[in-house]
Amino acid sequence: MAILTFLLIGWILNWFKFERLFIQAFKELFNKEISSATYYFMFFCIGVIGEIVLLFQGAYYEYFLR
Repeated sequence: MAILTFLLIGWILNWFKFERLFIQAFKELFNKEISSATYYFMFFCIGVIGEIVLLFQGAYYEYFLR
């Protein structure tokens, strides 16, 4: 669920041109060209990390024990 949440956040931030800001900042900081696919992939990775944290906190144990 955290993966979808962060992808949704990335999509909503795109309405406010955050994608362009992120791509330009990444280019200036690391001197690398990235695309919008990388922008969404970053939000996907943050969501995966969130899912792993929720797994270790025990949020999914009730689903596995049924």
